[in-house]
Amino acid sequence: MKYLHTMVRVTDVDASLKFYCEGLGLEEVRRTENEKGRFTLIFLAAPGQHDAQVELTYNWDPEEYTGGRNFGHLAYAVEDIYAYCQHLADMGYTINRPPRDGHMAFVRSPDDISVEIIQAGEAKAPAEPWASMGNTGSW
Repeated sequence: MKYLHTMVRVTDVDASLKFYCEGLGLEEVRRTENEKGRFTLIFLAAPGQHDAQVELTYNWDPEEYTGGRNFGHLAYAVEDIYAYCQHLADMGYTINRPPRDGHMAFVRSPDDISVEIIQAGEAKAPAEPWASMGNTGSW
């Protein structure tokens, strides 16, 4: 058995690519446009890790998606959780569960998909402003 990808449905390709690529740092691996099926598939992966992909599925005909939290979450390890969360915050994304413990944070995509950010290796020492921040919304 080999892990291939996780699929999440998106409603705005540009907003989603900004979040996943510019925000999270993933890169586009490939894209498929299917006129007959009226959908676009965009596969993303962390740089150098193309064997673990996220598939963004965009259906051309408008649909309303609910229950993003029921999906669970995506998770990525990062070298510096504080710098990473600051980057996302600077881009205007809400850190729903700040990295108070220097180990874990949560943010949501434009389509309400929960993304867990984990400090690679040992947790960082608690640091402000993160240590004093409360949760915002659900994560």
